[in-house]
Amino acid sequence: MQRSKLKQINQSVNDASATHDSSINGHFEGKAKIAKWAVLSKDATGETSSSQPSSVIESWKEARTRSVEDNEMSLPSIAAAYSTILRGLGEDPERQGLLKTPWRAATAMQFFTKGYQEQIIDVLNDAIFDEDHDEMVIVKDIDMFSMCEHHLVPIFGRVHIGYLPNKRVLGLSKLARIVEIYSRRLQVQERLTKQIAVAITEALQPAGVGVVVEATHMCMVMRGVQKMNSKTVTSAMLGVFREDPKTRDEFLTLIRS
Repeated sequence: MQRSKLKQINQSVNDASATHDSSINGHFEGKAKIAKWAVLSKDATGETSSSQPSSVIESWKEARTRSVEDNEMSLPSIAAAYSTILRGLGEDPERQGLLKTPWRAATAMQFFTKGYQEQIIDVLNDAIFDEDHDEMVIVKDIDMFSMCEHHLVPIFGRVHIGYLPNKRVLGLSKLARIVEIYSRRLQVQERLTKQIAVAITEALQPAGVGVVVEATHMCMVMRGVQKMNSKTVTSAMLGVFREDPKTRDEFLTLIRS
């Protein structure tokens, strides 16, 4: 009996782990794809080029998961939930200062997670340009605000993005828009970092992409260990940024300058 229960528990853990590994941008198998993107090959001229399989699922074209109509329909139930929370905290939602708080909080939460109702393809489709440029492009110090999915408290910081074009470039402001779409969701910083890199890779098919995120987590600052000056740094390197130390070092040096 005990062996049977132990076997069931182990199987549940394995299933959960498999589910977690398959989610990078929230809806496709990421780890195997990343490994394939990082493969470099030499063509007939001896030049190194990135090899990206045509079977890669273009998750940046996937449908949005929440619409404006969804917001309108769900607002009353979210507000009611906040009223319940206030009562559970020992407050009176009917007192003057809290009368409109549930609706304000519900509206704010919808804004904090507005990335669910936005789609990458809407941002990028008219901003990808053919350009004979093969030197590194970097946009750094992009402000980022997100929500910790474990405690529903803010994460905020900066994002640095670099990519090595492969005959196509992206409008510079669109890199910031990509950050905004993925950060305005319930997140963990590790996944956010990889989602940004994966979206740029799928959309542009560059020789490589590098993303570094530096952020402060309020779940570590105002609760828990309460370390005021702690900062979390994560990175995602794809293509030549992963394979070529010189390219990676150039990117890391430039974002620190």
